[in-house]
Amino acid sequence: MIPAADAWGPFRPDLDPAERLAQLRSMRAIVHLTTGPRGDALARELRLAEQDLAHLPAAVAALDRRHALASFARLYRTD
Repeated sequence: MIPAADAWGPFRPDLDPAERLAQLRSMRAIVHLTTGPRGDALARELRLAEQDLAHLPAAVAALDRRHALASFARLYRTD
């Protein structure tokens, strides 16, 4: 289970499956660009979560919020 504070972006429980897939792939690209090899564990969990949602909690736990969250928020900003 993902804590409510972490239920944003691809980790939202009410997200359409196609949108979740797109956001997971976007997040993985952001992780590769902003963290380099340091983000390999997170990128792996995001890739696995594309096929099996059971990997979402591990991806949240591995998330480097400082870099990935800022870039993801800018990418999906609604204004």
